[in-house]
Amino acid sequence: MALIAPSLLSANFLKLEQDCEMLNISEADWYHLDVMDGRFVPNISFGPMLVDFFRKATTKVCDVHLMIEEPEKFAEQFKNAGADNLSVHIEACRHLHRNIQQIRSLGMKAGVAINPHTPVSDLADVLGDIDLVCMMSVNPGFGGQKFIPHTIEKIKQLRKMIDDRGLNVLIEIDGGVTLENAPMILGAGADVLVAGNTVFKADDPLGMIRKLKAL
Repeated sequence: MALIAPSLLSANFLKLEQDCEMLNISEADWYHLDVMDGRFVPNISFGPMLVDFFRKATTKVCDVHLMIEEPEKFAEQFKNAGADNLSVHIEACRHLHRNIQQIRSLGMKAGVAINPHTPVSDLADVLGDIDLVCMMSVNPGFGGQKFIPHTIEKIKQLRKMIDDRGLNVLIEIDGGVTLENAPMILGAGADVLVAGNTVFKADDPLGMIRKLKAL
């Protein structure tokens, strides 16, 4: 059964408490928290302080996705704020293996995120050292974008790489996930669905999470 990780970037920031209460009683598994610095991606979102508030609001997994340059400078802050998973971008890390070691030494699960243009083969040398791959299915920086179809082929390739090596690495798909394309995404081998607008813009967010979880 897939893990569902609603992206709080799409929540109503004037009603965050209500949205957190909704997620807490929902069948969602994770809170997905997108951190953007205006450098690695052309947008700015939030930092450790807001992650700390989310941590206090839930007992669910806080899945933090760093879309930032020099993530090693902030990893400890996000650990202290309550991150359970911390994903860094392969494109932003000059010394990726060192970044992964740092995340794990801090007691978090380590993830590596890859952009749509990055081939999954670039993960080969670190795949055995991580807990999840956050595969971007849109260009990072903004919510509400359409799913890039070629992602399906990338999921299949990554699934084969993981299975051939007998690894326990989750494949998380981030961007443009809908109730319509989710079956195809899961069928290709994904484990975790990040859903932003699909959940928070739905007339019935609780019902939408339930439908995604049932897939």
